[in-house]
Amino acid sequence: MTDAQETAADARTTTGGGPPDERAPSDGPPIPLLEPREGIPPVVADAESLARVVAAFAAGTGPVAVDAERASGYRYGQRAYLVQLRREGAGSALIDPVGCPDLSDLGEALSGTEWILHAATQDLPCLRDIGMVPTSLFDTELAGRLAGFPRVGLGAMVEGVLGYALEKGHSAVDWSTRPLPEPWLRYAALDVELLVDLRDALEKELDRQGKLEWARQEFDAIAAAPPAPPRKDPWRRTSGMHKVRRRRQMAVVRELWESRDRIAQRRDVSPGKVLSDGAIVEAALGLPANVQALSALPGFGQRMGRRQLDQWMAAVDRAKGLPESELPQPGASAAGPPPPRSWADKDPEAAARLSAARTAVSAIAEGLNLPQENLIAPDTVRRLCWEPPSRLDPAVIAEALAGHGARPWQIEQVTPALVTALAATAPPAPEPADQPGTAD
Repeated sequence: MTDAQETAADARTTTGGGPPDERAPSDGPPIPLLEPREGIPPVVADAESLARVVAAFAAGTGPVAVDAERASGYRYGQRAYLVQLRREGAGSALIDPVGCPDLSDLGEALSGTEWILHAATQDLPCLRDIGMVPTSLFDTELAGRLAGFPRVGLGAMVEGVLGYALEKGHSAVDWSTRPLPEPWLRYAALDVELLVDLRDALEKELDRQGKLEWARQEFDAIAAAPPAPPRKDPWRRTSGMHKVRRRRQMAVVRELWESRDRIAQRRDVSPGKVLSDGAIVEAALGLPANVQALSALPGFGQRMGRRQLDQWMAAVDRAKGLPESELPQPGASAAGPPPPRSWADKDPEAAARLSAARTAVSAIAEGLNLPQENLIAPDTVRRLCWEPPSRLDPAVIAEALAGHGARPWQIEQVTPALVTALAATAPPAPEPADQPGTAD
């Protein structure tokens, strides 16, 4: 039994509890978790029921487990279609954000309470949209990464740490379906059933490894982070975009992407269900002359009606008719260093700095048994190496890292190695010139 599993065995009688089973995780195969302790809670979909849930969770004790289900791949955007919660003294709740689109009262009732989420950055945007914003949190996925677990999905973590097997067959279903089938609701309730137990076990494991303060800094950074700004030129992220090289072709991608996005938003369906990324790229590469040529391209085949073909052809024609001055520029991206693959040609010295810095970071991460990207963000290392400070002393490097968003624990771990790496690749200082009139 690992230290985390021993902790989990103890946690079965603490806040949140576990299913009433005395068996320890190491006593055999994982125990299938088939039913929530109090059964499947009713779906809350009206103001009166929501008020009762708010009161119950406000009166509960300890941290609150929170999860949300979206309909990615089915609906436009990333809105929540089900919110699950569990707290000691309140039990579990399933809330329908379609019937209850404003959960700000619940968010306020839980203000100051630690929220436990798995992969928090995935759920926080859709929770924020319905009025739920944590003031403090514990991310069990991130905790698993920092603790060095090789698999950090919720099912793998619950099984490896607590000894229970979660049924994960409904993770990719259309959660906008109404009414939600009972097996889906059971699955959703079980997702928060053991989050408190998992949190308690991981906290003790992180403490044992001397990483608990690191985790707290990471969790505080997530909770304090503002909403992400709208992505600039999102059409540039079209899958297969690397094949598109000419500006006129890029304009076709942009026009088709924006047309598709408007249609998808109006119909409230996933953009991929309107037109695939592959079809957009094929049209850009082929630059079809008319509807017949367009219909011959992959993605614009027999199932597509004439009206649809006409609208896509109109988008292609708009791109073909743009003046040169309005065509998108290749490689336009957000401010920052260029892609590392181009560094050797653009700035060989920067490429050498990056190679040395990456090697140093990799060695530290391996020694600490955590992923490199959690030790320090790769973008932070790239920015430091592309435009390093003029003075390569620890205080200056630490200040630069902080300016790029690194947390104190990260700065402490990587600064000495990065100073050494940058200094080793710095060009030699020029020798002082002879003073005029100096005799040998």
